[in-house]
Amino acid sequence: MQGQPMIILGDDAQRMKDESAQEHNISAARAVAESVRSTLGPKGMDKMLVSSLGDVTVTNDGVTILTEMDIDNPTAEMIVEVAEAQEDEAGDGTTTAVAIAGELLKNAEDLLDQDIHPTAIIKGFTLASDFAKGEIADLSTDVGVEDEEILKQVAETSMTGKGAELNKDLLAQLIVDAVDAITVDTDDGGRIADLEFLNIETQTGRSAGESELLNGAVIDKDPVHEEMPTDFEEAKIMLLDSAIELDEAEVDAQLSVDDPSQLQNFLDKEEQQLEEMVDAIADTGADVVFCQKGIDDMAQHYLAKRGILAVRRAKKSDIEFLREVLGANIVSDVHTAEAADLGVGSIRRDETEGHFYVEGTGEGAHGVTLLLRGSTDHVVDELERGVKDALDVVASTVGDGKVLGGGGAPEVELAARLRDYADGVEGREQLAVEAFADALEVIPRTLAENAGLDAIDALVDLRAAHEGGDVGAGLNVYTGDVTDSLEAGVVEPAHAKRQAISSAAEAANLVLKIDDVISAGDLSTDKGDDEGGPGGAPGGMGGMGGGMGGMM
Repeated sequence: MQGQPMIILGDDAQRMKDESAQEHNISAARAVAESVRSTLGPKGMDKMLVSSLGDVTVTNDGVTILTEMDIDNPTAEMIVEVAEAQEDEAGDGTTTAVAIAGELLKNAEDLLDQDIHPTAIIKGFTLASDFAKGEIADLSTDVGVEDEEILKQVAETSMTGKGAELNKDLLAQLIVDAVDAITVDTDDGGRIADLEFLNIETQTGRSAGESELLNGAVIDKDPVHEEMPTDFEEAKIMLLDSAIELDEAEVDAQLSVDDPSQLQNFLDKEEQQLEEMVDAIADTGADVVFCQKGIDDMAQHYLAKRGILAVRRAKKSDIEFLREVLGANIVSDVHTAEAADLGVGSIRRDETEGHFYVEGTGEGAHGVTLLLRGSTDHVVDELERGVKDALDVVASTVGDGKVLGGGGAPEVELAARLRDYADGVEGREQLAVEAFADALEVIPRTLAENAGLDAIDALVDLRAAHEGGDVGAGLNVYTGDVTDSLEAGVVEPAHAKRQAISSAAEAANLVLKIDDVISAGDLSTDKGDDEGGPGGAPGGMGGMGGGMGGMM
């Protein structure tokens, strides 16, 4: 068999090695980054995502776009994971993280073309990432929960360019008030905003400017009986996660009776059991019952007769939130319930909106609800996404206590410092550090491009300002001028910037480390579309051909 190739793969398997594998992977990752770059900044554009079921989502939220896209390329999915990690850790900055990752890989491709080994590039990127994260601390400004104006600017910056922007002044104030209400002291003397104590509810048909922050919970349910009271100044409230019903008989169960009186006795017995369940509730002193499951019609009658307000099929999340708002315990069996399990609070019914407003008044009660309003479902959905991101970044800022100016200011300053740092790095890793510095400047370039400005002129002006010692100089995308970002109120959390740089570097290094792709199926990305990936790479995003083609 001398000279014969050894066949170890199946007939349908395909394999890419070395330069082909690297080119394939980098092209797929860059295509993901390109798909969201146009959404970055106050002047970013929106994407319309249409699912296979015809559901429409209009958004410029990076993580929403990437998770909703029809992606089946494994390398592209790695970049989506960058956005998800950024969202989980920092709450915002997903587009920034993905854009930097894409630019790192673009610059890495140029280094690979110069015969620089991937190991040297990875080492250089790691050195640059560690140095940049350290420099962020030097660029940051301290902020506390009492610095309301700065926290409002953080919220406004996060919402700018999103559906919440038109009412960002009001919403930013609501967000800061909400975070302040749920901020608690930690054992080590710090402070943390516990978002478990915050609930978000939405309503359509009204202006976003009518959104409000409520001390307590909003329950979108009706009383189970029209004769039940709906308003209490100070009620004792039971939270129940089991049904106020009798157990269902087996499907094939049969009941044999000899005369009608036996049937009546059976029905009387059922009625008696239901009445005993209601009696058990009343014996605890409960005025109100929020039940996660069903309530039998006869039980509804007995509850109304005793003047007890009951709500059925409340969401599990609402029951758990009410536990925090009221300081109550969740009851699983009415027969074992005690007065100590009940929470204390006031209840008010808004007949116009069809909601119950529940406010805890007892000891241990804690929790607020942000009620967001909008004209249509699409408006409310995008408003909610923007507000959630702003809530996350404000909460993150309170915990971390550090902020930066935005508008591309940190990226340009970090790039300049990285170039100085690169002079002290030996070997080919120096080129990778410089490539990392160039990649960070994709943020101000993209901000300028999305605002219709000349990206080269904007970058030259920013570099000149930073060389002159203005470390906070950022781009005003509305005027095209260079201005101090912090003074202009464009403020970002330092934690989100550190996380974006870290996630982008790790993802780029993970892609660069792959030199062999072995697939059990077809590796070809040609799905019949005429369009390929960026730079004419084969098929661009693998299985994303259908997903992106239909969206972009």
